[in-house]
Amino acid sequence: MQRKNQSFRIGAAIIVVLAAIAWLAVSGVRANKSYYVTIQELQAMGPKAYTRHLRVAGNVLPGSIQHSGTNADFVLIENSNKLRVSYEGADPLPDTFKDNAQALAIGTFGHDGVFHATQLQAKCASKYAPANGASGAATQTAAAVKPAASSLN
Repeated sequence: MQRKNQSFRIGAAIIVVLAAIAWLAVSGVRANKSYYVTIQELQAMGPKAYTRHLRVAGNVLPGSIQHSGTNADFVLIENSNKLRVSYEGADPLPDTFKDNAQALAIGTFGHDGVFHATQLQAKCASKYAPANGASGAATQTAAAVKPAASSLN
């Protein structure tokens, strides 16, 4: 009889521990989930926009960047839609964060109409594009290097 009671207690403890682990996993996933939306979708979300962790992308409006240490205020544009963004993060701004750069702001939308970003990613497409005529020169250089490398074998 005592062994049956002890087995019941162990089984109940295992169920409680597994339920706690499952609850922590589900609540952790919900807390870290962020929705990707366009500026137009953000403006059309209504009250739901204030309660969700969001990712919003657009191009940085030229002349709108105002630095203050590691923080910055700027405007993202997408077609004719504009969004004011206030970045307050621990990390410094990326080197590629400049006028007309593509930027991804991660944070929350405030009742003040400003997107409050805690993370910021930026890229400048022109920085990674090959220069005019560079692709032909690179091909010629690669062809010239290849025979030299094979002769070393």
